[in-house]
Amino acid sequence: MVLSLMIIVIFLPFAGGLLLQLLNFKDKRNKQCFIFGYVMLNTLLTYVLLAHGVTEDIQLINFAGQKLNFSLKLDGMGMVFAGLVSTLWPLSVLYAFSYMEHEHNSRIHENTFYLFYTATYGVTLGIAMSGNMLTMYCFYELLTLVTVPLVMHTLTQEAVLASRKYFYYSLGGAAFAFVSMIFLIVYGDSLEFMYGGVLNLEAIGNKKDLLLFIYVMAFMGFGVKAAICPFNAWLPKAGVAPTPVTALLHAVAVVKSGAFAIMRLTYFGFGTEFLRGTWAQYLLLCVVIFTIVYGCSMAVKETHIKRRLAYSTISNLSYILFGVLIMTPLGLVGALCHMVFHGVMKICAFFCAGAMITQAHANYVHEIDGMAKKMPKVFAIFTVSSFALMGVPGLCGFVSKWYLAHAAFVSGGILEIVGVGALLVSALLTAVYMLSIVIRAYFPGNDFDYGSIADEVKDPDWRMLLPLILFAAAMLVLGVKSVLIVEFFTNVANGLL
Repeated sequence: MVLSLMIIVIFLPFAGGLLLQLLNFKDKRNKQCFIFGYVMLNTLLTYVLLAHGVTEDIQLINFAGQKLNFSLKLDGMGMVFAGLVSTLWPLSVLYAFSYMEHEHNSRIHENTFYLFYTATYGVTLGIAMSGNMLTMYCFYELLTLVTVPLVMHTLTQEAVLASRKYFYYSLGGAAFAFVSMIFLIVYGDSLEFMYGGVLNLEAIGNKKDLLLFIYVMAFMGFGVKAAICPFNAWLPKAGVAPTPVTALLHAVAVVKSGAFAIMRLTYFGFGTEFLRGTWAQYLLLCVVIFTIVYGCSMAVKETHIKRRLAYSTISNLSYILFGVLIMTPLGLVGALCHMVFHGVMKICAFFCAGAMITQAHANYVHEIDGMAKKMPKVFAIFTVSSFALMGVPGLCGFVSKWYLAHAAFVSGGILEIVGVGALLVSALLTAVYMLSIVIRAYFPGNDFDYGSIADEVKDPDWRMLLPLILFAAAMLVLGVKSVLIVEFFTNVANGLL
């Protein structure tokens, strides 16, 4: 039954999207009910799997030899990612129903959008439930293929160029990651995910530096989707896609898949005992610390709202990678916290930006002057997400940053302490680039003419507002009641799940 459920939750979104093309609903309400129905069913089935708990590795296909298996498995790490994805996706689909009504596309074009949008749900769950490196790599490549059409959805020249850049970057990064899989086959006992790593030290012999170089290559390869410097140029460009797409690209599916793959590579592939204290760890720590500061610095100078949030994502993703590279259980706890909490914070911020675009056609910071008076609910929620991203106590962003800083100080390394300084600088710059939007919306100046804002500017309908309200509530609840989820992350980080 468990195997059947795993296969169903991975392939049901594909099947639902294909069936949508065949049925070709004439009535928009019926179409939306059908889409939300199979997405919600998929989420409920995923919750059943999560309630069942950890599963054994289940082999589906053997390609050639004992190490080359296509297998599924749900362990603690996979449960974290699958839980995040399955919770956020139905709300994203509900939001998309309202947003896509403002997109000027044919009904067939819209059906194609939902085909790939929901297929991405299944592929991301496939990454979460992969039993070994080969299976994860297959789904990881498939994720690129199903998201490229979403980036180019509008078919403008800008969208086509952005999709090409995203495709080329992702393809190149995946090639680097593929090399690491070959070396794990040769120098590892298996490709299965085993806490502590799979490397055979006797087989490695005097080739440790070569294996460390391969790890750096793979880290940077998977890091393309995690938008690590210098491979992050695709992410701001991808903001040309519809907001429901960019929110999932920047908050859940693509970028978090990159971070998740790096966690697997580090803790379940090469192993922290092999990597800790090596030049590879120190080099990559320097890269992620630079990315943290670079991302938020670029966000400060960016005036396009969605691109500003994209640069913010670049910075925050390296928070996660910083926790991974501390290479201690406490560091992994901080990384898991920020992977989940940032997903909630950033998808909320992007959805608020999408509401500004659809309701007021505001794409740039200067265009939202005084708009909080016309859209009070959206800007109240955007303010909450801004405070959460800054790390204000009482909201979830503070919790994850606290554990990252704690892990860095406990490790005692110089670069880890420098990383804490980068987190503090990032928090300051986050306050600058997020609150500058909030302040302009609420306090445009005494001479501002509110009559210059169009009369039709108002808060969006309930399909947009409900996800925003739930995300704002989640940021508060996770900020003040995070003990249970942190305990779960601690068990995962210590290899107990």
